[in-house]
Amino acid sequence: MIEIIILGYRSLHLQHLVMDYNGTLAQDGRLLEGVRSRLESLAEHLRLHVITADTFGMAGSQLTGLPCELVILPVGQQAQGKLAYVDSLGRDKVAAIGNGRNDRLMVASAALGIAVVQEEGASTETISAADVVMSDILSALDILLFPKRLVATLR
Repeated sequence: MIEIIILGYRSLHLQHLVMDYNGTLAQDGRLLEGVRSRLESLAEHLRLHVITADTFGMAGSQLTGLPCELVILPVGQQAQGKLAYVDSLGRDKVAAIGNGRNDRLMVASAALGIAVVQEEGASTETISAADVVMSDILSALDILLFPKRLVATLR
């Protein structure tokens, strides 16, 4: 669990990290450099979940050996499926990271929603739904590994 008290904002008691795959953890289906080690570190504190349409069909092989649950959703049900997944974990226990329009409901509903803007860009709807917008996934994962950065951003 990661507990973060942000005066003037709220207290977070996070147990789960739910992440989009393509455009968030990966580009063109391949896990971005530096993501694996950060996820391994975060797995000591949070249960990790990757939820995706798996556009390139590589998520399973790219995530092999990582302590995370991979959920592949049908293409046509991404936004609602991701929201339902966060709901099933308990919104108040979830941090969610995404970039696409289909991540907007997941990011908005989580106790902590993080949007990332990388090579694929990010949907303005997801950016607007997020508590925090980060320039890349490594910074987004680091803000959870080093929570005082988050406190400085949201207080």
